[in-house]
Amino acid sequence: MSLGARFLAVDWGTTNRRIYRIEDGMIADRLHDARGVKSVARDAYPAEIAAMRTRFGDLPVLMAGMVGSSIGWRDAGYVAAPAGLEAIAAGLAWIDARTALVPGVSVVDNGRGDVMRGEEVQLFGAVTAGLAPPDALLVQPGTHCKWAEMAAGRIARFTTAMTGELFALLRGQSILAPQLGGAVTAGPAFLDGVAAARDQGLAAALFGVRAAGLLGLRDDTEAAAYTSGLLIGADVDAALRTFVHREVHLLADPALGALYAAATTAHGRTVQRVDSEAAFIAGITAIGALT
Repeated sequence: MSLGARFLAVDWGTTNRRIYRIEDGMIADRLHDARGVKSVARDAYPAEIAAMRTRFGDLPVLMAGMVGSSIGWRDAGYVAAPAGLEAIAAGLAWIDARTALVPGVSVVDNGRGDVMRGEEVQLFGAVTAGLAPPDALLVQPGTHCKWAEMAAGRIARFTTAMTGELFALLRGQSILAPQLGGAVTAGPAFLDGVAAARDQGLAAALFGVRAAGLLGLRDDTEAAAYTSGLLIGADVDAALRTFVHREVHLLADPALGALYAAATTAHGRTVQRVDSEAAFIAGITAIGALT
């Protein structure tokens, strides 16, 4: 089975979907919508693919992300790390002769298991496109932040932190919620949180946010930024203890990327920004070329 030089690439996540028509490794057309897998019934995927082909052309389709999970169209499984592009291409789950799902990647490191699904395409793409060296540490912040170590262009090991989800839960449901309505920027309050994450246990430091408000030690307008600094600071600190690299390649949107860049720089590391979309296109094209 082969995709050829012209195909549809779909980055299909839980809440969002990005569709690209790829021609000779370049984006010829695109669509970003909210038709994530949470919005699509399992028996509706054939109709979704048919609609894509009507909109973009009757082309082969290669999909990555949560569409290949247990909550998506079909579970595409995992390739065990260390994993290279060839193993990913060999592990594609074919729906039919022109429609395939990219598998995720799994790792077991010192008895701890971890998985990723969708992020692997950006990781391979960053290296393939020369946006990051073949031996590098890459971070993909988000609801579940991924830290991945690449070795000779392969995903060697990685770890996931529920940093974004924890902040959302604290902001929406915790006892701290009334204090966390302020803006989050990489300013002094955020950096204070990053520093505190090194010196205090995270659980105790979080309760300290409430105490600081009650005792007038910190204005509640700064509480959200400080709390974000605690969580991201703890995330960065743990990752940089695990992965000993002087340089970190960062794939993120500008706002979240600025926070991770500030926290990483505060730990004495150099940050290189990587275009996430360019990395995805390079990665999905490289996988498609191996089919």
